[in-house]
Amino acid sequence: MTTRETEQRKKGWPAVRSLAGATFTVVTSEMLPVGLLTPISRDLQVTEGMAGLTLMVTGLVAAVSGPLLIPALGNLDRRAVLCALMALLAVGNLLAAWSPGFGVMLVARVLVGIGMGGVWAIAASLAVRLVPPRSIASATSLVFSGIAVASVLGVPAGTYLGELVGWRMAFVGAGGLSLVVLAALAISLPSLPTEGAVRLGAMLRLAGVPRVRLGLIVVALIVTGHFAAYTYVRPVLEKVSGVSAGQIGTLLLVYGLFGVAGNFASGTGAARSPRVTLLVLGGTLAATMALVPILGLTTPAAAALLVVWGLAYGGVSVASQSWMLVAAPDAREATSALFTGVFNAAIAAGALVGGLATDAAGTTAVMWFGGVFAAGAVLVLATAGGRSA
Repeated sequence: MTTRETEQRKKGWPAVRSLAGATFTVVTSEMLPVGLLTPISRDLQVTEGMAGLTLMVTGLVAAVSGPLLIPALGNLDRRAVLCALMALLAVGNLLAAWSPGFGVMLVARVLVGIGMGGVWAIAASLAVRLVPPRSIASATSLVFSGIAVASVLGVPAGTYLGELVGWRMAFVGAGGLSLVVLAALAISLPSLPTEGAVRLGAMLRLAGVPRVRLGLIVVALIVTGHFAAYTYVRPVLEKVSGVSAGQIGTLLLVYGLFGVAGNFASGTGAARSPRVTLLVLGGTLAATMALVPILGLTTPAAAALLVVWGLAYGGVSVASQSWMLVAAPDAREATSALFTGVFNAAIAAGALVGGLATDAAGTTAVMWFGGVFAAGAVLVLATAGGRSA
């Protein structure tokens, strides 16, 4: 590493914070329907299960766009690409705010998915290029803290705003935030030429590496289970726990605050052992989701379970990304693109499974479905992790 590169990395923390703002914005944009599901379904005249497709479509598109964009971008400077993707995210959010019907809403969510998939795939691998080696773990945790902070500020703020002035203004706010982050990225990021063009075939072969494959399977199971349940957490809290509409934002805020704590706590643990950290997180999620219909029958009980849920899920992104970066350290961007694709496909699958379970078997079943998937991740990691770790 040259002296110039060393000095650049020492000054890289503003850029890392801008990347954290980008992950915060894409996850806030993706997750806004969670806190607004009821008014969206009522205004656009669809069922709550159908309204959940606004999340599924975004996750599915992000799952495809992330892995495909990286090879397609070739040698384009990643700074310029990130700025373009944030502009596309702003357009998608503003179109969602205007949407006169469910069809236009789905188109808007497709645009959000493209922006999200690209931003996540690129941002996840950049921390190692912006800070000194000793700070990589902290920088990676900070980039992924945007995900947890989105739960703290983004989704609850959108929920509160939806209650005050309507769900459309929540999407307007997300569009404006996208433009602010675009400006921050343009100012703080240095030129980031690609470390080498990534070919789609090479990326797919990377998925066959045992440790990479195991990490992708575990991520798929945990995230599918989480979003099968969390996408429909508002109807569950209202119908099972008796939580009023005015209290939903507060409970999601509690969930998100502990999610941030879980992100940084798990970042420290994942630096030592990603496998053990993921085992603990997956087991905690499985137990918590399964217990919501049994113990979460009052508002205080539901709040307590959301605290544990937030602590556990808040660490999943940083722990699983740490696993992936160690699994293939010489192919960081390709591995991050695969990770992004699987993660977002799992979000889409979770929203779909949760919607089917909600419409077919009710809100109680969706929590148990989520718990089963998370337990499956623990089983796979416990039986195969020792050989691959």
